Amino acid sequence: MNVLEAIALRGIVPVIRLKRPQDAVPLCRALAQGGLPVAEITFRTDAAEESIRRVRAELPEMLLGAGTVLTCAQADRAQAAGAAFAVSPGLNPSVVRHCQSIGLPVLPGCATPSDIERALELELDTVKFFPAETLGGLDAIKAMSAPYGGVSFIPTGGIDAQKLPAYLAFPKVLACGGSWMVREEWIDKGDFASVEEAARAAVDAVLGFTLRLADVEALAKGETVTVRTGSRRRAEMYLAERGIAASGGRIAIIEEKRS
Repeated sequence: MNVLEAIALRGIVPVIRLKRPQDAVPLCRALAQGGLPVAEITFRTDAAEESIRRVRAELPEMLLGAGTVLTCAQADRAQAAGAAFAVSPGLNPSVVRHCQSIGLPVLPGCATPSDIERALELELDTVKFFPAETLGGLDAIKAMSAPYGGVSFIPTGGIDAQKLPAYLAFPKVLACGGSWMVREEWIDKGDFASVEEAARAAVDAVLGFTLRLADVEALAKGETVTVRTGSRRRAEMYLAERGIAASGGRIAIIEEKRS
């Protein structure tokens, strides 16, 4: 499975700004325990490189990216620290080509059809759409998808748990970036329990279902539990990671079109 496929299966990429490297591991552990073992640590602070390095060393299962990558040197540092992909707010052809040359998957920000034309010229078919809500949100993505049917988007900016399902229901949206589950005030206070709780709620929003205690008890008795979701693949991965088989009659998954 490549990086983009892994991102698509998660549906969300938490976008993190860290002031202190020592917060990186407990924060990412809380995300993982909440069902989101993925993070984009932005180069908006001097703590980014060391934060990525610490998470890679202690939580190797995390799908870890570097955000706000503005220069080739930052791309090199991010990859050396352990980032599996790079994200930038805009499209800098030099940075994109450099990331391609070192084998670092890159998601540049695109806001206009001209940006997408440049991305296509650079042989990219997945881009970040930023700042999403400011630029017209899902309606803008749908409009741009009409002439660029082969392009997928990762919208970021202004999206929250309430808006997330509508974005993910559109097939050209690979995943969404967001920071609502990693609020800076929680990080500053070391309130990682709130991060874990918000991550769980975000995963629930992606899947469209929550396994209740009654469901778990029914499964323990060998009964069948039915779940309804907008994405069978995401649901199967989520259940498998929790040791709950998505086949064999115990879990019946019904995939529904959502809007």
